[in-house]
Amino acid sequence: MKALVLESFNAPYQIREVDKPVAGKGQVLVKIEASGANPLDMKIKAGQAAHAQVTLPAILGIDMAGIVEAVGEGVTAFRPGDEVYGMTGGVGGNQGSLAEYATVDANLLAIKPGNLNMREAAALPLIFITAWEGLVDRANVSERKTVLVHGGAGGVGHVAIQIAKAKGAMVFSTVDPAKNELIKSYGATPIDYTSLAVEEYIQKYTNGNGFDIVFDTLGGATLDASFKSVKQYTGHVISILGWGAHSLAPLSFKGATYSGVFTLYPLISGKGRAHHGEIMREATILAETGKLVPFLNPKDYTPATIEDAYNDIEHGKAKGKTVIDIVF
Repeated sequence: MKALVLESFNAPYQIREVDKPVAGKGQVLVKIEASGANPLDMKIKAGQAAHAQVTLPAILGIDMAGIVEAVGEGVTAFRPGDEVYGMTGGVGGNQGSLAEYATVDANLLAIKPGNLNMREAAALPLIFITAWEGLVDRANVSERKTVLVHGGAGGVGHVAIQIAKAKGAMVFSTVDPAKNELIKSYGATPIDYTSLAVEEYIQKYTNGNGFDIVFDTLGGATLDASFKSVKQYTGHVISILGWGAHSLAPLSFKGATYSGVFTLYPLISGKGRAHHGEIMREATILAETGKLVPFLNPKDYTPATIEDAYNDIEHGKAKGKTVIDIVF
């Protein structure tokens, strides 16, 4: 089969002929149709993501959608011809989705939503799992809770808004005012962080009480702001980029709680993979009931033009989640 192979960090991919894998016990052989491109893929390629535990040469690509070609021993949930998707590789020694085929742990997969095409499905796994683990698994989002999503127009952010809305929460999002209409289309209230200080928008939207759940997708100063904007005692802050040095004093004085999200752990460790499959099945339900719509970059990319895709993401030219069509 053909694949994009990274032979050196911070170097272009090389199109190579490699052996087509064979499904082993508990695995599914998938013909890959589309691969979701994430900022994390770019960091790995640049050699800036040691936590992803990638050893070269490697085939990257974390998200995928495709068609089951064969199943290995013990696999009963899938059969040849099934359209599937999931967050399946590209880290921790697991082959990624920038190839014509991959063998995938069946626990990581779910049946693709029938109302989404392959490109739309490939856009979802990493961002949906990340948002779900934060809002549902960690913060127990539910009806009538107030949720603040920082960066609601981004990949994880726009999915987090939709999950929170589907759970019946009242959702707000800090966002560039130019993207207010996008945020409103997801059912959230946009907050202009460029003109309102944290104290001002807490007063305006929560009568000074703070939000029940604050979901930080940006890290840095935004995480510090999150500690200030959460509700006293019962509030919960979640961050997907809580890797820096931060003072916990504002959170501690409020008696509030904090959770970090490390979405890659099941892929790297092999532990907890079945839960990722469960989460993807939840994504299918939400998508098929019209409660989850991925925002896609409409531009077409293939393995031959993947450097253009990464360049567009890096320079802010990609409006929506970028997907690579696996056509060599």
